[in-house]
Amino acid sequence: MKNNQSDLVSKYVSVLAPARLHLGFLDMHGGLGRKFGSLGLSISDIETSLVAEYADDIDVQGPSAGRAVNYAEQVLTHFGINGGVKMSINSAIPEHVGLGSGTQLSLAVASAITSLYEIPDQDPANLAAILHRGARSGIGIGTFKHGGFVVDGGRGENTEVPPVISQIAFPEHWRIILIFDDEAEGINGVPERRAFNTLPPMSEETSGLLSRLTLMQVLPAIIENNCAHFGQAITRIQNIIGDYFAQVQGGRYTSPFLKTILDNLTSKGAEGVGQSSWGPTGFAIFSNETVAFQALKIIRDEWQQETRLRFMMTKACNNKASVSVSDTRPPKEIDDLEENKSITINNRIKR
Repeated sequence: MKNNQSDLVSKYVSVLAPARLHLGFLDMHGGLGRKFGSLGLSISDIETSLVAEYADDIDVQGPSAGRAVNYAEQVLTHFGINGGVKMSINSAIPEHVGLGSGTQLSLAVASAITSLYEIPDQDPANLAAILHRGARSGIGIGTFKHGGFVVDGGRGENTEVPPVISQIAFPEHWRIILIFDDEAEGINGVPERRAFNTLPPMSEETSGLLSRLTLMQVLPAIIENNCAHFGQAITRIQNIIGDYFAQVQGGRYTSPFLKTILDNLTSKGAEGVGQSSWGPTGFAIFSNETVAFQALKIIRDEWQQETRLRFMMTKACNNKASVSVSDTRPPKEIDDLEENKSITINNRIKR
């Protein structure tokens, strides 16, 4: 651990963690001793980006500052660090929309602090366990660590963090249209835990089908660059999972607009469609940019009067989260937004 304060004050740690899509669970039955198992994809253009430097206390500026302070306190306490951190969050993945904001922010904060103080243990899986991430899904940890398309093996009796059992580079010419509903919010927190506790067990037959679709269609289709087969399997997985969760999220999708929009995008060339996690964010996968761009223009025109809806085109991110250390301060990029407030904890107990 770095103890020389003069060395600390001259270091700046930058972290960039891309968002991820949660494409479905594999086994909600658990009869083989493991439960959940998830499919996920790291995506470009939406990320948590921050810069950290030494401070006596905890001082965080930017979006999601409150959550970041909590994560920073946990990390500093766990490692017994006699010092604090000043952190500028330049951008943050929107919260409670199904894009993995909590896991990416927690790992970004933990990676920044452990890099700043030169803590030997910087493995994202271990940092996630410290911060109690990965309770059901390990794909956010997997995309932070690897990027690309990730499958995790769910939770067993002694699992701390669901293990990544497959990681594959995703075709970079495939495109994804994202649908945002700014007036809807995915289930989270206590309601989420209650939902998982009240859902009936998934049948063994359905769990077996989801696993077979993943192993025998989703993964080979990525390797063989077959967007049609990939999309067919993802859509089928999504429909099964969406119907399974319908009783707690009010239907197959969280947003009341999503089914109509996704059906429309399918008619315009989307190979696969669905909702990421609890939503409300929806996605449509296209085999190339030309078809996706034409569909995006049409869908924007058709829904321009519904101001709560937003659309964007993105692609996969096949790179792991970026963590870099510099002796010079990176330029600040924090927007002058009300949510980008500063939160400071003074007089930390020195350890």
